Amino acid sequence: MTKFELRGVRADVLIGAEEREEILKGVDLTINSGETHAIMGPNGSGKSTLAYAIAGHPKYEITAGEVLLDGENVLEMSVDERARAGLFLAMQYPVEVPGVSMSNFLRSSVTSVRGEAPKLRAFSKELQGVMSDLSIDSSFAARGVNEGFSGGEKKRHEILQLELLKPKMAILDETDSGLDVDALKVVSKGINRAKENHEMGVMLITHYTRILNYVKPDFVHVFADGRIAESGGPELADALESDGYERFVKAGA
Repeated sequence: MTKFELRGVRADVLIGAEEREEILKGVDLTINSGETHAIMGPNGSGKSTLAYAIAGHPKYEITAGEVLLDGENVLEMSVDERARAGLFLAMQYPVEVPGVSMSNFLRSSVTSVRGEAPKLRAFSKELQGVMSDLSIDSSFAARGVNEGFSGGEKKRHEILQLELLKPKMAILDETDSGLDVDALKVVSKGINRAKENHEMGVMLITHYTRILNYVKPDFVHVFADGRIAESGGPELADALESDGYERFVKAGA
């Protein structure tokens, strides 16, 4: 049983060379393996800051609190050590890496996380199998990472990484943004597959309830003004869909 804990996490975003602004103002959250926690909230509430600060993005600095994965403080780890420990971040805006093929990138990533290089033939079979499950054409394996990909293709590539790396805890930052209905269903099936096959915990950051029709949350948390303002079950997402975030924006103003 994996336990992921945020205890009193506060974080700044760096603005320019010197200036900084506090975005996270004391976040407490516990996610166990096999659980899906949806993080919802208005724009500018700090949801993406939470994701990137946990992952170790240099633009964000955690100034107080702890981030624990099975009791180990990941804030004392480098970014690559966090990945090897079992953390995974699917980015809202995946970057292009021209000149590095998807297959080489993914095999290098798998080698780093698993601690040894998979046999080339076995990895090729594994890769093609997951690509097929995600409706990714096999020719994409030879293309540069995200180079010339549509928004939906980039998001499928993020879930391809998720399924191959088999993390303990996945942080998915607006994985549903920019997806049409068909792509949303494919991506959601990939998330559910990874969760079920590897007893993975999921922090699913989203604005909208549509992905929650396919990736069922166990808990829903409303994020406002840099902290969790309210928590509940799936019914809370339905209330947000109906009423919006107005009362939380006013409360945080």
